[in-house]
This record gives sequence, structure tokens and C-alpha cells, in this order.
Amino acid sequence: MSEYIRRARVEDVSRIAEILVFNNRLNFYPIFRSDEYSFGEMQVIPIANEFLEDPGKLEHTWVYDDGVIRGLVIIHGDEVKRLFVEPSFQGRGIGAALLRYAVEQHHATHLWALEKNVRAIRFYERHGFRVTGEKVFEEDTPEYLVHLKRSE
Repeated sequence: MSEYIRRARVEDVSRIAEILVFNNRLNFYPIFRSDEYSFGEMQVIPIANEFLEDPGKLEHTWVYDDGVIRGLVIIHGDEVKRLFVEPSFQGRGIGAALLRYAVEQHHATHLWALEKNVRAIRFYERHGFRVTGEKVFEEDTPEYLVHLKRSE
């Protein structure tokens, strides 16, 4: 499956933005309940423009593309910053392939996940990451992020 993973390109930004918007609404709206953010700020065009205006964002983004962009991973150094799969394609091993790619090709060793996103934390644990006990507040919210590190 890693043969389908490639660096994101400019022509991918609208699809990347769709995946980010849909995942935000599905996974984070139930936690934060912010209409203003989830249905105001989280719009495809502004998110796509962020990627177009900051070439560094694309530089750190890899997509799973088998003819359709089905997921993405954003990696900075040895940290997985974001990993999302289009909700319609979840459960097909795409997220696992993206995470494996981050670990094997970019030596990713850690990430932060929203403490209340139990589903994501279980996914990362199934793939060799462990909660360290370290946590910080998610910026401008009362919610915590938990730190997960790759088990050796």
C-alpha cells in the first residue's frame, strides 16, 4: 500500500482540505461543539488557500493516492502532526499504511492526540504507539492533548 503514498502537490489542496474539513466535523465537533469553528472557519476554500499560501505545508504533507486521494499524513521532523483518512474509506488499512510510512520513511517517533478522541488513541496504540502520561492543553480550549511515543 505504501506504493500509493506520495508527497502532496498543489493540485491536491482542495482534496486535502475536504478530508481535513470532513474529519474535523466527524471527530472533533462532537467534542468541542463549536459551530463557529466547525462550520465557519473549517471551510474547504480557506483551508486549501492555507496550503497554497504556505508551501511548507505541502512540503510536509504526504497523500495516499491510488487514483483517488483517500488520506493524508503531515510529518514535521520525527512527529506525526496530522493523520486523516476520508471517512468513506476508513477501515481499509489506509491510515495504517500512512502511519507505517511516517515511521519507516521519516522515522516518526511521536505524536499528540486529543485525549477525548479515544478512537484515534486506540488506533495509534494498535500500531505501536503508547500514551506517555504527558499532556498539554489544546490551544485556546479546555481540552487536553496526550503525547504518544512509538514503542521500540
